[in-house]
Amino acid sequence: QVQLVESGGGLVQAGGSLRLSCAASGLTFARYAMAWFRQAPGKEREFVAAYKMWNSNPYYADPVKGRFTMSRDNAKNTVTLQMNNLKDEDTAVYYCAAAGRIITSQLRAQSAYEHWGQGTQVTVSS
Repeated sequence: QVQLVESGGGLVQAGGSLRLSCAASGLTFARYAMAWFRQAPGKEREFVAAYKMWNSNPYYADPVKGRFTMSRDNAKNTVTLQMNNLKDEDTAVYYCAAAGRIITSQLRAQSAYEHWGQGTQVTVSS
C-alpha cells in the first residue's frame, strides 16, 4: 500500500520560510516521479513543482520560480519543498503526489499522478 505523508506546514509571516517534507512508502521510490501541488481556498488544485525520477532538474510553476526549491532523496524515500520569501498567495493546502508512469509534458497535470498525500496546510500572514 502506497503512502505519502506530508509534514512541515504551519503559519508563517510574509517573507518567511517553510520547509515541507513528504515521506513515501510502499513503492519503489526511485522509479516514481514526485510532485507538489497546492489548493487555495475556493480555487482549483494547481501544480507547484515536480521531479522526474531520471531527470536531475526539477520543474517549477512560474509563481514559485526563484522562491521554492524541490529536492528528492532516493535513499530516504523523501522529497522536500523549501519555500522562501513566502507571499499571501502561497496560502494553501500543499499535497505530495507520485506517478509511476509519466512523461515530461504530463508533469503539471494532476491526472497523471496516481498517489496522493493527505496534504499539509501552509498559511502566510501579512
